[in-house]
Amino acid sequence: MVFVGQMVEQGLSVTFNPNGYFVKDMKNQGKLIAKGERNGRIFTLDVNTPEVNSLLFTHGKGAGDIGIWHKQVGHVNFQHLKLMEKQNLVGGLPKFGTEEVMLEVCEACQLGKQARHPFLNQITHVNSKPLEMIHSDVWTTKIESIGRCKYYVSFIDDHTGKVWVYFMKHKGEVFQHFLNFKAMVEKEKGVSIKCLRFDEGGEYFQMNSMNT
Repeated sequence: MVFVGQMVEQGLSVTFNPNGYFVKDMKNQGKLIAKGERNGRIFTLDVNTPEVNSLLFTHGKGAGDIGIWHKQVGHVNFQHLKLMEKQNLVGGLPKFGTEEVMLEVCEACQLGKQARHPFLNQITHVNSKPLEMIHSDVWTTKIESIGRCKYYVSFIDDHTGKVWVYFMKHKGEVFQHFLNFKAMVEKEKGVSIKCLRFDEGGEYFQMNSMNT
């Protein structure tokens, strides 16, 4: 598929008639470079000829720019690009000087070659037994659940990584959910919770004051 607008932007003139169309190079004294036939409502063009291929994709300003060709042939490096020109592997490829280099840094190549370093493991210690440390936090949701809950509290065992979640309508329910969680896991494991780790959210200070 060939777009007329693209050809016009590259300095070509396209003239249609009932039988087909003609493509002329207006920068080269209107030289006829291609023509196509009409098949019903479709105009066809044979783009397999080297002249048409070269003019369609590299015509106009920057046609011999090694940076333009670097992008056209899939961001191949300059050494291989010059080798392709020397061995005539690509039709219409211009001759590049031995000293010619791309003046601009190719942003796509720079991004493609970037590698992200692995994240360092910040966990220096993991408890060796269940319930030695429980991580907890309170979360807020933007949409209420079917039970009209907008909050939930999570409890995570540092040793096993197991997670328990309790949904709440109000943040004040944190303490009661903690008591229910504590009774359940201590009965299940046969040991007591040694440490509860949480951030400095106000609901935890309320929980502590109620416990005292």
